[in-house]
Amino acid sequence: MMGYPLTVNSVLAVLLLLAASCNMPGGGDRSATQEGGGELDSLSAGLFDLEQRIVADPSDPALFAERARLYLRFDSTDQAINDLRRALALDSTNARYQLALGEAYYLSLQVAQALPRFERAIELDPGLTEAHLKMAEIQLVLRQYQLAMDAVNEALRTDPNLAKGYYLKGWIYKETGDTTRAISSIRTAVEQDPSFYDAFIQLGLLHAAIDDDLALQYYNTALELRPRSVEALYNKGMFAQEHGQDSLALACYDRIREIDPRNATAWYNAGWVRLEHLNDLEQAHADFDKAYRLLPGYHQAVFNRGVANERLGRLDSAAADYREALDLKPDFELAALGLQRLSDQGVRVGAP
Repeated sequence: MMGYPLTVNSVLAVLLLLAASCNMPGGGDRSATQEGGGELDSLSAGLFDLEQRIVADPSDPALFAERARLYLRFDSTDQAINDLRRALALDSTNARYQLALGEAYYLSLQVAQALPRFERAIELDPGLTEAHLKMAEIQLVLRQYQLAMDAVNEALRTDPNLAKGYYLKGWIYKETGDTTRAISSIRTAVEQDPSFYDAFIQLGLLHAAIDDDLALQYYNTALELRPRSVEALYNKGMFAQEHGQDSLALACYDRIREIDPRNATAWYNAGWVRLEHLNDLEQAHADFDKAYRLLPGYHQAVFNRGVANERLGRLDSAAADYREALDLKPDFELAALGLQRLSDQGVRVGAP
């Protein structure tokens, strides 16, 4: 009997792919902007200044476009969209305003509204590589892989050194099942931009999928770029966990808990290693209990707490945990099987 594992989910997540960083090829760390009070004060002062300038000259489209950029830094996409519409009302042939409006729509997940803006930007300026790459992202979201590749190649014809272009090519190859070309393309991306954090994460995931120890090297590089990246630590921990490197896995989960003590998944995964690999049942029980207390709907955690209880011989407690897991997820087959197993041993498994 095994506990219930938690694994890396590698399904398509392109709606968030680079969307948080309008023109930053390596992906921006928005939290750094949002955490600093001084930075927020500066943004507020910038907005106030722009409002005064707009009042003085409401016919200047550049002022509205500039204010839209500041609104996006505040995550105020609706205000940014309104300002970019006003900029375009004043200058409808500006390709960069069209691009910016498309990006604002894309950030707010309004893909249908974003697409024609990118198309219009390309009509106005065929050499605008950012617009071609955004078109590629949209087509990737829509799973129109050939159209996505065509858009990337258009951008690379203009600028063959675009790191983001090779990164997107890698995503297209990954989604179409060509791991070898995916790795090759994303390696080219990091050759063009050695600070491209997202690309190193993807290289780690691609190598992990083929059980290649190079995955650890790429996760380590990502951590050199962002030492507090929970994502990189989690991926590194999962690779270690799945390849018999229990001490490394636990070190990664411990580090995540230092950074984010309320990260339920880190507590859960530490419990999993202790339960299934180290037979440290009491500590595994404590880890699963902590994960469940942090995230009360975490049915896997309460189930595995039950597994720990069962192996420790605390069968009544195990039955209570399995019942609780089924309350949270009525179709949870492993919990139902656990109750049946205990019932076969004469344990009272009905509600007390």
